[in-house]
Amino acid sequence: MKRVKEMMNKPWVIYVMLALATSSWGSAFIAGNYATRDFEPITVAFLRFFFAAVILLPLMWTMEKNRPRPHGKEWLLFAALGFTGIALYNICFFIATKEAPIVKSSLFIASNPVLIILVSALFLKEKITGRNVIGLALALAGAAVIITEGNFLSLVRAGFEPIDLVLLTAVVCWALYSVLGKVAMQKFSPLVCTTYAVVFGTIMLMPLALMEMTWDQAANATLLTWGSILHMSIIVSVVSFIMYYQGIRAIGAGKASLFINLMPVSAVILAVILLGEPLLPVHIAGALLVFAGVTIGTRAKKQKRKASVPMAAAK
Repeated sequence: MKRVKEMMNKPWVIYVMLALATSSWGSAFIAGNYATRDFEPITVAFLRFFFAAVILLPLMWTMEKNRPRPHGKEWLLFAALGFTGIALYNICFFIATKEAPIVKSSLFIASNPVLIILVSALFLKEKITGRNVIGLALALAGAAVIITEGNFLSLVRAGFEPIDLVLLTAVVCWALYSVLGKVAMQKFSPLVCTTYAVVFGTIMLMPLALMEMTWDQAANATLLTWGSILHMSIIVSVVSFIMYYQGIRAIGAGKASLFINLMPVSAVILAVILLGEPLLPVHIAGALLVFAGVTIGTRAKKQKRKASVPMAAAK
């Protein structure tokens, strides 16, 4: 156990975890598209986190026996996490996977780091460095290149539509979720924060899902649909959320958010593998920009990096 904790204090381990976590989110676009063919968006969101809660609760009770108990306003903080990052964000996300063009929805989600860095600087007083700004610009440009395939005019032609408000709400919710999570982890572990957020979010989604879902839908849903929901529950929700929160705890919400730009890269790769979509040179160019941006944005000067290790160890 001690060796595991020592490993978790190493920057490269944190970066690998964040890369894996955010890359897995790219698969949620494909899985969400499959799942919303048989269920409505709110139902998919509820089922995703219901199964996640079933896994997380016994995991927390087993691994966090000496966890501090929330009191008073701390319960409200977890409820806010459940509302922003679990309930409302995922309702918007699954509506987008069903109704919005992938080009537009992916670009909106890829813009998350911009808002997270701004909100983190405003409320958490996290410092915005020149490297952060350059890395963010490169990574966001790479994500835009991948999503639009270099045809930025396609976004202009699409114009403003009502679905854009849904996507904008999703972006704001995720930024708030990331920043509130940093606050919660001043006292609680990533596993505890994720579990309580998922439980609160599931409870909020339940009455809406029960009004929306019918038994015929559940009985007639395909194995592909159920497999997609379980994938989002176990890999995208449980494993990735814990790794993402661990990353925020170690390096801050602003810097961790740079890794979100890996999401469209993984989405394109999975689309090539699973859906047979072509891999174009522009996709490779965009991916290189993303990787360059993440590398520059998370790389600290040697003296600062040495100073940050003891701070991570103390948390």
